[in-house]
Amino acid sequence: MDERSGISDVVVVGAGVAGLACAADLAAAGLSVRVLEASDAVGGRMRTDRRDGFLLDRGFQVFNTSYPQVKRRIDLRELRLRPFRAGFLLHTGDGRRRFADPSRAPRECGDLLRGRVAPPRDLAALGLLSARDMLLPARVVKGGSDTTTLTALAAAGLSEETVDSVLRPFLSGVFLEDELETSSRFFHLVWRSMLRGTLCLPSDGIGAVPRQLARALPPGALRLEAAVDGWTDDGVRLADGEEVAGRSVVVATGPAQAASLLPELGAVATRTVTTHYHAVDGSPLGEASLLVDRARRVLNSCVLTDVVPGYSADGRALVSTSVLGAGKPADVLPALSEMYGTDATAWEHVASYEIADALPAMPPPLALSRTGRLAPGRYVCGDHRATGSVQGALASGARTAREVLSDLR
Repeated sequence: MDERSGISDVVVVGAGVAGLACAADLAAAGLSVRVLEASDAVGGRMRTDRRDGFLLDRGFQVFNTSYPQVKRRIDLRELRLRPFRAGFLLHTGDGRRRFADPSRAPRECGDLLRGRVAPPRDLAALGLLSARDMLLPARVVKGGSDTTTLTALAAAGLSEETVDSVLRPFLSGVFLEDELETSSRFFHLVWRSMLRGTLCLPSDGIGAVPRQLARALPPGALRLEAAVDGWTDDGVRLADGEEVAGRSVVVATGPAQAASLLPELGAVATRTVTTHYHAVDGSPLGEASLLVDRARRVLNSCVLTDVVPGYSADGRALVSTSVLGAGKPADVLPALSEMYGTDATAWEHVASYEIADALPAMPPPLALSRTGRLAPGRYVCGDHRATGSVQGALASGARTAREVLSDLR
């Protein structure tokens, strides 16, 4: 910072993972940075609340260890990660079927081998697709024409029945849409990341990830409860009228807030998801697996305390269930009663989170990364400028930091 003028080199608006990555890279390059966050803690959508003895992530989230930006920035050991079981459980009208990963859990592939999940021909087609995505260089996976995921699965030789009854129920929870209209390029990258990495949860909740990122900032760089509501000639104006000056400003908020500060961005289509949390005296599942519903009444459900026992302080089980759009907690109980084989109407509702901009919509053709430059001295970053993932958010923050550095120098 210029001590005489009080002007920082860069002001970053928003302390989600994109803004934190951008600010950390700028500070590491020797620039003075101020990070302004409207909320009372860092993280944006990656927050964890403590309520009634439970850790509640703001919407169901998982942490993927294979993302390049995660490997670069995060101390995984410190997070004390607890893994989900590879694959998922599929609830059908005839009971549960296990979709296992043959490369990690060959002994759990009985349902696959017996054709109880999908016909052998479809499993072979999916195996070839998986081998390609996992083994080929990332640049090859990213290349080629971009279609919808639905079109790509059909082109890979998978039958409509298997897509509808097995893959659509699972992927709907990944993309937060059930038409499989998401970019096939993004699908292949996500599938690759799942095959090469492990889906986990930090022992202290998903909010532990941005808290660790925030520690890379210089002392005094982060300011909480500092909502930005407009521009000044020298920087930005806070909601209380205070002005914060900076040679450059990076808007690293969610897409709605970013568009309000930067109208030239235009509206960004997003996906809405609601996650309901219920408390139960004992686990209705008994394993750290994701449970999906062939009838697609819910996106997915899991017993979080089977994954991380510390999500509960008193030994009760914590069940997370997500649905597309908005919804009331009581609406999911009939489906959960069937899926878990118990009377879920007796479960205690703990909390519900409706996340209006949980993911950006990603139809084809999808640009995997877009510039953060918008106007002289004004920049933007976030997963809505890349891909809807932690990797996309971090990579967008890193790209914008490079562009700011290049322009200031």
